Amino acid sequence: MNCRVRANPPATIKWWHNNWEIKLMEQPDEHYSLVGGNLVITNPDKGKHAGKYVCVAKNIYGTVISKEAIVKFGFLDQFPTDEREAVYIKEGQGAVLLCTPPTRYPTDVMYRWIYNDFPNFIIPDQRRFVSQTTGNLYIAKVEVSDIGNYSCFVSSPSIGKSVFSTPIPLVPQIEKEVKRYPADIRVRFPKTYALVGQNVTLECFALGNPLPHVRWRKLDADLPPNYEVSMNGALLHLINVQYEDEGSYECEALNVRGMDWYRQWLYVEGAPEWAEHINDTEKDVGSELTLSCTAVGKPLPWIRWLKDGYSYGKGELKFSSLTFEDSGMYQCVAENNWGTIYANAELRVVSCAPTFIYNPVKRTLLGAKNGRVVIECKPRAAPKPRFIWKRGSQLLTNSSRMFIWDDGSLEILNVTKNDEGSYTCYAENDRGKDNSTGILSITEATEIIDGPSDVEVSVGGSAVLPCSASYDSSLDITFIWSVDSYVINFATDFKHYEKRMNQVNRGDLLIKDIQITHAGQYICTAQTIVDNATAVVNVFVKGRPGPPGWVRVEEVRDTSVKLVWNLGSDHGSPLIQHVIQTRDFYALDPEDWKTAVTSPVFLDGKTETAEVTDLYPWMEYEFRAYAINELGAGESSLHSLKIKTWDAIPAMSPTDVHGYVGVNGELIVTWTPMKPQYFFGKKFGYVVMFKTYEEKEWHWSTVADPEARRFVYRDRLIPNTEIEVKVKGYNSKGEGPFSLTTVLFSSDSAPSEAPLDVYARQVTSTEALVWWLPVYQVPPHWVDGYQIRYWRKYDDNEASASRVLVSSSVNKTRLENMRPDSHYLIEVRAYNGAGLGPPSEHCEMFTRRAPPNRRLRVYKYVSYDRKWLYIYWDHIYNYWNESYVEGYKILYRKEGERYGKVYTTGNHYFDLPMPETGDYVVEIRPRCEGGDGLISQIRVQGRGCLCCHSLSAASLLLLALAWMTVGL
Repeated sequence: MNCRVRANPPATIKWWHNNWEIKLMEQPDEHYSLVGGNLVITNPDKGKHAGKYVCVAKNIYGTVISKEAIVKFGFLDQFPTDEREAVYIKEGQGAVLLCTPPTRYPTDVMYRWIYNDFPNFIIPDQRRFVSQTTGNLYIAKVEVSDIGNYSCFVSSPSIGKSVFSTPIPLVPQIEKEVKRYPADIRVRFPKTYALVGQNVTLECFALGNPLPHVRWRKLDADLPPNYEVSMNGALLHLINVQYEDEGSYECEALNVRGMDWYRQWLYVEGAPEWAEHINDTEKDVGSELTLSCTAVGKPLPWIRWLKDGYSYGKGELKFSSLTFEDSGMYQCVAENNWGTIYANAELRVVSCAPTFIYNPVKRTLLGAKNGRVVIECKPRAAPKPRFIWKRGSQLLTNSSRMFIWDDGSLEILNVTKNDEGSYTCYAENDRGKDNSTGILSITEATEIIDGPSDVEVSVGGSAVLPCSASYDSSLDITFIWSVDSYVINFATDFKHYEKRMNQVNRGDLLIKDIQITHAGQYICTAQTIVDNATAVVNVFVKGRPGPPGWVRVEEVRDTSVKLVWNLGSDHGSPLIQHVIQTRDFYALDPEDWKTAVTSPVFLDGKTETAEVTDLYPWMEYEFRAYAINELGAGESSLHSLKIKTWDAIPAMSPTDVHGYVGVNGELIVTWTPMKPQYFFGKKFGYVVMFKTYEEKEWHWSTVADPEARRFVYRDRLIPNTEIEVKVKGYNSKGEGPFSLTTVLFSSDSAPSEAPLDVYARQVTSTEALVWWLPVYQVPPHWVDGYQIRYWRKYDDNEASASRVLVSSSVNKTRLENMRPDSHYLIEVRAYNGAGLGPPSEHCEMFTRRAPPNRRLRVYKYVSYDRKWLYIYWDHIYNYWNESYVEGYKILYRKEGERYGKVYTTGNHYFDLPMPETGDYVVEIRPRCEGGDGLISQIRVQGRGCLCCHSLSAASLLLLALAWMTVGL
């Protein structure tokens, strides 16, 4: 057993066994020997050497003892040799084979079971389980193949010994029909106490047929993140348990026949740790002293004290008048169930005659006229000395102007020139006496002669706070400014603060570009080495309002909510109005906030609650508010928590309801699907209703898909019949209003007229717009819509032309996916369910040339002050078959977002403001008559994380010259 001691002079070391000193010098022992302070036990004997050992170290300053070491002897007894009874069990039932392990130390052993012959060990699986707590073997359901002899095998890793029991015969009884049994938990983990940071394993195994499935949970919380489940759910491992893992754990076993559950507590505790411990202390004889130490742990450790190795009390040690006998080595001991810790410290009680060698009275003392002077007198002395002060030869006593403090310092109030002279402090105790002298000189007092007065200024303005002082000409003066107890650092706060010292005795403060944060109480301090003078001024800043606080929803209905908030700061200008904004689930952009409708409509500056109306039912919403004063709108509040309005019956109906009768006589109804905002509830769908003009009853059908846009009624309709159609939405709350009724006609003849005046205009190199005059015909030549065909005149086959279908209410459309720089023919026809009408005259047009198919090469530089981003790129020249480049488009957006600011320019350079924080993307593309070209990107980091070098003045000059050279 090791014992290391640090001591000066070196300590003598002794060992104690069970509170008895081991006297190696007086009573030599063949088993004990001391090697460099370490105790060696040769051939230890259980009856003689087991027990507690402590190391005791001692020198002239005291004695300390080590924490205890315990010597125990490990053992593992043999199993009894008695024959064990056979276990008879029905096939399909569960079985438990008891291990009944022998006595042992340590108790931490490993259990296994031998099947028939050694070393044929049973491998645990979902059906068989060996508890490492009891050693028992559990078989969830017995099978015929389980017949045999079973022996419990116990191994002690610490002493390297194993023993096994006499065999237990297991005899399954074969059943004609194997019964099923519900889950029955037989392995139940006990109430468990764990040390924080340890790994813990909880056991839970159930019998049953079919084999039960085991699940784990923690009551009132999730399982800890560092858990593992093994052995098919029988073992729950908690790795590195923490205090928050404490709680009730439950295992549940389940099969088709039934369920069983068991729960028990896991307590997580901790060994003692020092929160505050003692340190070496030197105190004067006769003085007071309190020794205390604090330890944390679970359960809470208790504190006891040792002095020179002997018990000396509990809790806190208090000394009202120290004596030399109190000197010594003190040990604070904190202990709980999980361990013991020691803190050592020396208390040395001293005495000496007063001496000023280490701390004399200052030789030169300065005081300001009419001010206060304190002359310190702090000699080294023990016990505490008596103090006497003299000015020259005059003995000083306490008066209305002079006070001798308890620590010996002399205080003089309202000093004048008459108080100048030499002052001597005399200190004396029973060990001796000493004195020290200093010379006091009185200077003129420092006074503020031109102080600032309260000022009110608006945001963005500036203000000068004057401050000048009179002071003693033999001294130096400095001016210190602070705001709300914060000392202004002009080296770092130069953007807003500047100190003006036009004269030696002035220290005016200039505040530039004032913001709301600059409001407060400013103090000017004129400081010399002797005294100081201060002037106080309040700066009031008028600005836009601050954000309202804690916006929250208190009542929710289907189309309205009650919103509550706290008033924000008015920043010196009374609040005039509050505005509420909403953002719903379908907002395309995080900043897509809309002004809400409220009741009352106008929310004045004192309002703290309002009803937000005209909301969509069954919609997620967030709310925020901002205030307005005479200077404008303030910053918006943080948004509220998300809420969802109640559901309601749909209030809108589908639009653009059209239809036609197909060639086979089927009715096809189309409509524009309603936006999700108008679903107003779950299980949204459509009800389609139709009837012929002569019928009185409506036919109807439901379409459950909320995104559906067409319905087909496949029964053949009578030709030349007028049909009325209408559509409405429905949800789980009910049905909404119908759309306008649309009249269709089941034609048996195609339209007989062709559209006239077909005209087309190119938009880009791949798109065009086409118009025509509508065809108006009465039944039976009903027009349901138009077909537009387009193809290249010389390069495409007319049969492979592209087609676009539009409804009869439309007389123009956009043609897409066209080839650049091509000659196109365009044809328009009216159609109905019976077929296509005659074609229009062909309209001819040419698409534009394509934009250049090359990316820009982009460069970037950052200005010296990091406020501006300069970008420029190489100009792209078009080839003969490409569109002329008319300019460039620039999209400036935040990384990960779709939207941003768009700029256009005819130059090939541009300046952008540097973002404060975050990553941004700049996209640049050429702008041509044939459309936009390919995108080039650069990425920009905000000023907060900018690490690239700024553009130097020389680089800027060269860049400017380069631009001038190319005629820009």
